[in-house]
Amino acid sequence: MSNHRKSPSYLVRPSTAIITRGFDPWLSLGSARPAVFRSSTYVFASPEDAERAFDIALGRAEPKEGENVGLIYGRLSHPNAEILEDQIVPLEPGATAAAVFNSGMAAISTSFFTFCLPGSAFVYTVPVYGGTHHFIYQILVPLGIHPVPVMAGDTAGLTRAVRETPQLKMVLIETPANPTLRMTDIGAVVQAASARPDRPLIAVDNTFLGPAFQHPLKLGTDLVLYSATKFLAGFSDMLGGVVLARDQKLVDQVRGTRAILGNILQPDECWLLDSRLPTVILRMNRQSKNAQRIAERLAGHPKAKEVLYPSLLKDPEQIRIRNAQCAFPGSLISIRVQGGKKAAFNFLRKLKLARNAVSLGGIETLACHPGSTTHSEMTPEQKEESGITDDLVRLSIGVEDWRDLLEDFQRALNEA
Repeated sequence: MSNHRKSPSYLVRPSTAIITRGFDPWLSLGSARPAVFRSSTYVFASPEDAERAFDIALGRAEPKEGENVGLIYGRLSHPNAEILEDQIVPLEPGATAAAVFNSGMAAISTSFFTFCLPGSAFVYTVPVYGGTHHFIYQILVPLGIHPVPVMAGDTAGLTRAVRETPQLKMVLIETPANPTLRMTDIGAVVQAASARPDRPLIAVDNTFLGPAFQHPLKLGTDLVLYSATKFLAGFSDMLGGVVLARDQKLVDQVRGTRAILGNILQPDECWLLDSRLPTVILRMNRQSKNAQRIAERLAGHPKAKEVLYPSLLKDPEQIRIRNAQCAFPGSLISIRVQGGKKAAFNFLRKLKLARNAVSLGGIETLACHPGSTTHSEMTPEQKEESGITDDLVRLSIGVEDWRDLLEDFQRALNEA
């Protein structure tokens, strides 16, 4: 077609790229935004094209530069997944490729199944998201994959574990930690891993601060993992997960495992998530500003024993890590309420605007009690060691007027 327009060959900035790259309107009858392609199987132009597509999909051949390889089957890939995976890459500085999944746990579990075989080991920071904790001890340990937990923020302990753990294949860092917001030094882990002749992969669960405020790939990590359910989608109305990498070959390996497990993100959800990408930074900036204003005012409340938030850090080592790898503090706050579990429950009961739910990253403000919900599978000893106390409440701040939220929290604390 004479009016067929390709993406520009010159470099554009991320906020432009996530709207303009990876999608040709003339492949969708001129639609300005991608259509939804609900197809389970795809027609080949010729038997030779079918053979070529299977050779590449099964790793028997490499695609040539600029080659347009035909789609095969919706479990392997589909147009909406390819569009989303191309358009999400600019959001993560340092990334060259992405793979999308039907949940954040699917992204995490598929990464482990790809890179950690029975008999291998991995190091991970604690506390960690409750679903990840469950997966580690209910699935990976019985398969003979050995976990080495290290407290978040313990730089010396973490680097020692990375240097000394035999058969180490992967390091999983969740920073800030959920729900204590303890920060882990990504750069120190990269340095320790790089000193090994059998360098392990380094993966960061970047859900809390990424992609707006923390960029692990630029610090030398290999993989960045997301629960796209949270800030990327942003409206608490869908599930999704993403793996991004600096090396295209790592993403190809993850996609191969995804094809076997069948946990690719479906076309409708890909279309929905793709439409949210241009507003991720806008939403996260508003939420972070709201949270900082709220946290710094709640810090002086007599019923708040402690307010955990990156701008309120007092530990010099934690401040150093924050300043080295975080641009802004984000929208997650944890509060230790005077009066223990009963007072924490009463605080949640008295809230009028914030909703008692366990997710985060949506435009609405949510509050939960991690010890009895998201992290309830941990033993009492594990919770105590990790700082997940009975008086701890986690807040995910939305885009409402921060003054209304502050009044809601102050009133609930007074009545707790």
